[in-house]
Amino acid sequence: MKLECLPFSQIPHTTRLFVDFLSNDSKIQSFYPRSPYFKSWLRDEAARVGYDAERREQVCAVLERQNRSWGASPRTIENLARLRAGASAVVTGQQVGLFGGPLFSILKSLTAVRLSDEATKAGIDCVPVFWLATEDHDVAEVSQVSLLGSDGLPRKFSVTPEGITGAPVGSLVFSDEIGAVVNEAAELLGDAEVGEALRQAYRPGETFGSAFAKLFARIFAEWGVILLDGTDPELHRIAKPIYRAALERAEELDGVLLRRGTALEAAGYHQQVKVTPSSTLLFCLESGSRVAVHRRSNGHAVRGAFLLGKEAVSQAALVKRIDETPQHFSANALLRPVIQDYLLPTLAYAGGAAEVAYFAQAAVIYEALLGRVTPVVPRFSATLIEPKAQSLLDKYQLRISDLFRGPEDLRQHLAQHTLPADLQTAFHSAEASLEKSLAGIQTELARLDSTLVNSAAISGSKMRYQLSKLRARAARAELRKTGVIGRHANFLSNALYPKGALQEREVGGIYFLARRGPRLLKDLYEAVNPDCLDHQLISLA
Repeated sequence: MKLECLPFSQIPHTTRLFVDFLSNDSKIQSFYPRSPYFKSWLRDEAARVGYDAERREQVCAVLERQNRSWGASPRTIENLARLRAGASAVVTGQQVGLFGGPLFSILKSLTAVRLSDEATKAGIDCVPVFWLATEDHDVAEVSQVSLLGSDGLPRKFSVTPEGITGAPVGSLVFSDEIGAVVNEAAELLGDAEVGEALRQAYRPGETFGSAFAKLFARIFAEWGVILLDGTDPELHRIAKPIYRAALERAEELDGVLLRRGTALEAAGYHQQVKVTPSSTLLFCLESGSRVAVHRRSNGHAVRGAFLLGKEAVSQAALVKRIDETPQHFSANALLRPVIQDYLLPTLAYAGGAAEVAYFAQAAVIYEALLGRVTPVVPRFSATLIEPKAQSLLDKYQLRISDLFRGPEDLRQHLAQHTLPADLQTAFHSAEASLEKSLAGIQTELARLDSTLVNSAAISGSKMRYQLSKLRARAARAELRKTGVIGRHANFLSNALYPKGALQEREVGGIYFLARRGPRLLKDLYEAVNPDCLDHQLISLA
């Protein structure tokens, strides 16, 4: 593999908060307990991880039951034994997307494996844990995935799950429809082993959560990743104290979140989750749908009064529900990591830009409910460049950043590089001549009247613009003459920057496993470097 670094500051749509976090800017440090450099603090942080022995045993019993049901490998069972015996965990997680979801789900898992290995080498016994976000109710996001065909064009695969609208995705069941979708995907991928893995995991009667877990248990069998499904009723029972505290201290917690939001915005950063004076951190299942719990408000929050949808409920009644049926409650995006780290002895959480932003807000909830803020570290981020795409990049002398301007600009850029040689030479000659002439004119004008220099600069800019405009018109003419350039531009855009987003967010990771085989995971594992926080451009041989 050939690796190249691309700083996130050069990638479109990267937030200022994330860029400053990666650089450990002094302005950002008050919002996070640790720097993004895992190896610099892991020993000190390990001493701060507190975990009740009884809770450890209860959680490990659930994890062993869950992972065995999904076909856990001997390595995973071994890691569970280490966790039960006192190991810490590096945790990551993601929504349970169809066929394993986008590539970054795989990259997250490898990050957790690599960081837990680094901690263990440093004398801190540590295991990787992947939290399945089965309580999320964004069905549209998890029910589809894009894979690339042999022509380089994306093919979207989607299913219509059976279940209640608004229900947690982990409860939604696949119908007989899934068989045909799996067969179509397997045919496109063309790899017998990957196709069999999909058929074994994605069957009628499985849920998004169980199918994802069975697939990842197989993919990461060699790596021993421990999977956790947060919808398990026993885990909700164990987490009951956090649910109760989130409700009983709702006014206090809302207050610290509002103040944290104000501080973030004052520092020039955004709030990933918008908090209002009526917010709480909880959802509750009502007739199978996930409904947000709000503090009752008529302009001002009313102490001890809550709303479930439009239904007014007292605090005492909700506390009773938590005590009797904790499995009917779930956390929002700011409380979920706190629940996670109450259930697990988490040394660090590996996440992307959005999760890093969540932690800037959630830190005040951690402090209030757990007395310790779990450090967040950036997950491994990469674009995988297959040989055909690399050859086109080389042919047209392109960098990945050239794709950020969009498909239309890319097509014109490619066309300009394929103009007839004589015409390209003429343009280069005209540009050089123009620059030489303008420089001479400016020098003489400066001697004659210095006030004319600015006018000369403006006129020069107009001339350069007109020459550039003429070159672009020539490129469009070249595009009309041949469709090859357009096809190449479309191929590169779909393969490396689909839909104006990083490849890892839009293309299913299973596609790359089918193309490259098990060796891919080993190569990517080696590319994970806790000291390198840039986006990695990885050229695959």
